Amino acid sequence: MNRTEREEPAAAGGGISEAAPGAASGTAAPGERRTGLPSFAYTEADAEKQRGVRRMKQTATGLLLFVALIFALATWAENAGAGPWAGYVAAAAEAGMVGALADWFAVTALFRHPLGIPIPHTAIIPSKKDQLGASLGTFVGENFLSGDVVRGRLRALGIGARLGAWLSDPAHADRVTAELSTALRGALTVLRDSDVQAVVGEAITRRANSVEIAPGVGKTLEKVVADGAHHRAVDLVCSRAHDWLVTHAASVMDAVEGGAPGWTPRFVDRKVGERVYRELLRFVTEVRDMPGHPARGALDRFLNDFASDLQSDTETRARVERLKSDLVSRPEVQDVIASAWSSVRAMIISAAEDDRSELRLRARASLLSLGARLATDERLQSKVDGWVEDAAVYVVTTYRGEITSLISETVASWDAEHTSRKIEAHIGRDLQFIRINGTVVGALAGLLIYTVAHALGA
Repeated sequence: MNRTEREEPAAAGGGISEAAPGAASGTAAPGERRTGLPSFAYTEADAEKQRGVRRMKQTATGLLLFVALIFALATWAENAGAGPWAGYVAAAAEAGMVGALADWFAVTALFRHPLGIPIPHTAIIPSKKDQLGASLGTFVGENFLSGDVVRGRLRALGIGARLGAWLSDPAHADRVTAELSTALRGALTVLRDSDVQAVVGEAITRRANSVEIAPGVGKTLEKVVADGAHHRAVDLVCSRAHDWLVTHAASVMDAVEGGAPGWTPRFVDRKVGERVYRELLRFVTEVRDMPGHPARGALDRFLNDFASDLQSDTETRARVERLKSDLVSRPEVQDVIASAWSSVRAMIISAAEDDRSELRLRARASLLSLGARLATDERLQSKVDGWVEDAAVYVVTTYRGEITSLISETVASWDAEHTSRKIEAHIGRDLQFIRINGTVVGALAGLLIYTVAHALGA
């Protein structure tokens, strides 16, 4: 049996053969193109729709055969002298057959070559699939992905007001807080401590080495001395020193005696130790109790001079920078920087997991406050709408080519026969009504033409 003979019965019925089991189950048909893009799978639901299409094809074909039978009977009756009515019926049936055949040809030409004959401009979907995909992508890009269309649609939605009304609901705020907490925990869990510690340590070290701290420290010290803020520290040191001397009097005198020459008598060493201790205790007591003590003034002058040197003396500034670099590069300091991340991470995770933690309570309160403002503040709503519109317009204008190419490339990846079968399963039933309507409209048109022609001829 040749190809024409195989397709003729299906063409006469306006349909196609039953889908192969592999196609119906969603597996690739034998000629289906294998690509990295999702396949246009022919599912069991498509197979069920195809059975409905086949039933409609049988109905349309049955109507064609019915009018053909009427035409044959009417023609026989007319030749047998049954009367003028037979001519009217024959004309209507003849036109109905013409309309049915013409519409069968048009519907069939969408999906295959009628009767298997490669007539030009037939089998449109299989042969023009790629062009249709490209045209569809262009259509979507021009009519749905234009900046004006996106901006107008988003403006009509009133996203700011809707978001405010949604967030002002405590239940929704709780949900967003929980989702944010889950996302935060997930992000902190995924991050490797060693990587974060290395990044944080390197960032702090680089920042510390790139900024000269001496002038800033000098200005701060100068302001502290000018405001007298250091006096409380001096008071504390003097008080602690006095208390220590009172408690460790024997130790101080023993230290003085131990430093005396070996040829001096012991009682002399003892007397000297006691005198040194009393003078030291008197000096510390006077400095503690006398705000105007000369020692305090000398300390103020020293601090002022040091603050000035930190800001203007090159050698002092260089020494401070070397001290800073040595301090930052010490392993102990790097360990402190690295361990800080672990502490912060554990603290954040614990707060995110606790429903009553300060972090989650503040986040929930902030969301509710934001929702209340968005629901009532038109200026804030306008800002949010503008941000959303600008972001959406940027995305569609920047990536419009990628989006439309996805459409055209996806359609191009579909197998032509497979695609034709699936499309016919979805729209073929409605197309069969074209054949039915063509039969009815053709019969009525033929009857009208025959009637007008006889009326004018009379």
